[in-house]
Amino acid sequence: MLSELAVRQAKAKEKDYKLSDSEGLYLFVAKSGRRSWRLKYRFAGKERRLVLGAYPEMSLKQARDRKLEARKLLAEGKDPGPFVRRCRV
Repeated sequence: MLSELAVRQAKAKEKDYKLSDSEGLYLFVAKSGRRSWRLKYRFAGKERRLVLGAYPEMSLKQARDRKLEARKLLAEGKDPGPFVRRCRV
């Protein structure tokens, strides 16, 4: 699991990279330095990725909370993608 310190210290490199947290949640660090929270999940037999929000606007705790909401929707048989996109707008 990620710590807040590890997230704060994530800096741009020559290539994009990910810092994994748990249950599909990860911090995507672009070579431009932009950081965003993403969730990797499976729905209807397909692997999907969902952008939860940008760091530091969305903290590690907020990203984990959003991940739990998405996992609840998956347990109910619903795709969390449309729900999370509505929450971001």
